[in-house]
Amino acid sequence: MSFSLSGLSTPSKAGGEKKVKVLVLGSGPAGLAAALYAARAELEPVVLTGTELGGQAALTHTIENYPGFPDGVGGSELGELFQKQAERFGAKVEFDTANSVDLSSHPYKVSTDNGEYLAETLIVATGARPNHLDIPGEVELTGKGVSYCATCDGWFFKEKRVVVVGGGDSALEEGLFLTRFAESVTIIHRRDSLRAGKVLQNRAFSDPKIKFVWNSVVTEVVGTEKVTTLKLKDTQTGAESALETDGLFIFIGHTPNTQMFRGQLEMDELGYINANHLMETNLPGVFVAGEVTDSHFRQVITSAGMGAAAAIQATHFLEKASVNA
Repeated sequence: MSFSLSGLSTPSKAGGEKKVKVLVLGSGPAGLAAALYAARAELEPVVLTGTELGGQAALTHTIENYPGFPDGVGGSELGELFQKQAERFGAKVEFDTANSVDLSSHPYKVSTDNGEYLAETLIVATGARPNHLDIPGEVELTGKGVSYCATCDGWFFKEKRVVVVGGGDSALEEGLFLTRFAESVTIIHRRDSLRAGKVLQNRAFSDPKIKFVWNSVVTEVVGTEKVTTLKLKDTQTGAESALETDGLFIFIGHTPNTQMFRGQLEMDELGYINANHLMETNLPGVFVAGEVTDSHFRQVITSAGMGAAAAIQATHFLEKASVNA
């Protein structure tokens, strides 16, 4: 694979294709941090936002563990600050979605809703999407009581009974947020202990509105126009039961958004893109950052750090390619 930097400066169009030095896919903490660092290196990066501006972090009501915000900061607000800072140094944020990529030749081609890009370097920060339970009634009642975002939908459940499925940080954070509106919040977990951090556990255990159902899974969502009942199964005894509720919020992890890279970038068995400590993939000039490669930490600060690292490496890559041109 050969490399050339000819004709690349400000994003330009040639033959209907926009040529850029750095193309960032994704507008979460990883993507916007990458854009900031690339912009400060005067590489005029272009960010394709995808369908979720700000990524999954923007759906979190309050982020309390990002440094510099001792009183916490709203997820969407933090995303807006990231964006403004990147744009201040010349990053261009496009409300556009990548549909396919061709990494077989350089520069790399990315097709979007609005056209095509030719990128000297590519930073993949497409994040991950919420997992579903894949049970009867879930799809049919999504938007009618079934939700994957308490920040988005919590307001609709004022004085209602809701259920949260999950045992990690997200489940407890969203469960605690729901207590602002709901009459009661029942957290259902398949085990008898939580994976969430101790601070969140202590808050949840001490909240009078929250109760737990242990060693149980939801097997069906029941309702016609809206959720009315959940069918449960005990994971130890197999006993079945029913629980009346007005809403079901599901927080059981995520699946990386890597479908368009299959067969082009190396991935692990779960579909996360493989990268070394320099955020380099198996292809030169293609870097990766955030939850699309990180199934372990999954924090705003680690995603942002990965984005910064990816942009620094993209800068080095372009400098080296320029010298060799």
